[in-house]
Amino acid sequence: MTAATWADVPAGSPFPLQNLPYGVFTPAGDARPRVGVAIGAHVLDVAAVLGDDTFAHGALNPFLAQGRARWTAVRAELTALLTDARHRAAVTPHLHPLDEVTLHLPFEVADYVDFYASEHHATNVGRMFRPGADPLTPQWKHLPIGYHGRAGTVVASGTPVVRPCGQKRPAEGELPGFGPSARLDFEAEVGFVVGTGSALGTPVGTGAFAEHVFGVCLVNDWSARDVQAWEYVPLGPFLAKSFATSVSPWIVPLEALGAARVTPPERAHELRPYLREAEDWGLDLRLEVRLNGQPVSRPPFSAMYWTGAQMLAHMTVNGASLRTGDLYASGTVSGPEAGERGCLMELTWGGEEPLKLADGTSRAFLEDGDEVTITATAPGAEGTVIGFGEVTGEILPARAEGRSGVSA
Repeated sequence: MTAATWADVPAGSPFPLQNLPYGVFTPAGDARPRVGVAIGAHVLDVAAVLGDDTFAHGALNPFLAQGRARWTAVRAELTALLTDARHRAAVTPHLHPLDEVTLHLPFEVADYVDFYASEHHATNVGRMFRPGADPLTPQWKHLPIGYHGRAGTVVASGTPVVRPCGQKRPAEGELPGFGPSARLDFEAEVGFVVGTGSALGTPVGTGAFAEHVFGVCLVNDWSARDVQAWEYVPLGPFLAKSFATSVSPWIVPLEALGAARVTPPERAHELRPYLREAEDWGLDLRLEVRLNGQPVSRPPFSAMYWTGAQMLAHMTVNGASLRTGDLYASGTVSGPEAGERGCLMELTWGGEEPLKLADGTSRAFLEDGDEVTITATAPGAEGTVIGFGEVTGEILPARAEGRSGVSA
């Protein structure tokens, strides 16, 4: 039990008092989703204990829109309720066992942007696609490269992912092929959830990161590599990415990550002023990817070249506005070692070196029935460990109408 709280928090729990991540849940026997925070093996009904209808919704957005001062005040209030034993009798009835509730997508996604912020990932991909040339494109270390995705296909953890269909690169002199992706991949990523918006035409600098970004989640931005290879020149990913992006059910507040902040890697070039940081926003998150229950990669987020604050600054430097519920993700998280690569394209080097699994099978890319689970931890205050829950998804076969390319 954590000494600072009367709540039952087992030793090593990913949800100690120092975490208090937010999500949306439905209790057993109740059809009304509402906001909760995870504490130990329970979720606390925030609307009930605070008597605040802001939290009696199936999305965090009304709370996110209230801004940093309110986020801090609510965190302090919840901490007080869970540390002062005088509140125990009143609060306990509103603690629901995690294994008895249904978790949902925690917020309504306004817009989605995906970045390409790992130098190790970008270098590996460059070596595969441009052998003999500089693996990084000329602008890579001058700005965080990103693209706009589809907010409508961001889904909750546990949502099955139907194998996408699309066009593939043709042999010389032939028409493009069409059918289910044969090179379906996962991408282990970290996401940032925007709380308060900004005015159109007004950039948001790195120093305002914590005023606009509420917290951090885990993301799996599934990718159809064969579809992507044919479509991505000249405008970048499109159908290869837009079919599904899975998000973890818990949003860890930035305030829980103070002990996880680290200095990002040394910069190769002097950055433009809008990308310079007065304080470090690198984060020491340690991800783990499991394929059918077997750990296959442990990517370190601390190795990311670009930080969440720099991504936000670049995303808005042209005057693009922020909205409550905007989600932007880091892109594939990869480290310098072979066991730290955050996608199968890297782990199998484009399919040339299939991954051996404990059951005797191997994978170049994902097969129908495969399940991918991504978890992460970070150092927390007072020597605790901050957990992010998990984002998981199972691959389902392509649908018949998709295989033929003709609507039913």
